[in-house]
Amino acid sequence: MPIVRILLLLALAALQPALAETLSTETGDPAAASDRPHRGSSMAAVESRFGEPMTRHAAVGNPPITRWDYPQFSVYFERDLVLHAVLVRNPTAG
Repeated sequence: MPIVRILLLLALAALQPALAETLSTETGDPAAASDRPHRGSSMAAVESRFGEPMTRHAAVGNPPITRWDYPQFSVYFERDLVLHAVLVRNPTAG
């Protein structure tokens, strides 16, 4: 009889709806995404469009990953192609 109760409880638990929370990782204005380099762009294209970065960090690892910092975003390159462009968080904005 205890096995029947356990199976019944497991069956009832399976019927419960799953609850999940959606977390947004975007910061700032979603339209600002168009004002960042796109994945796959070359270093030359990024520099041509956005100018000289404030800081160029040396390549690290294999494959080499390089980071360029601009006032509004940082760009991560694998070899010479954009992997990601990440908005810089404004510490004064809540």
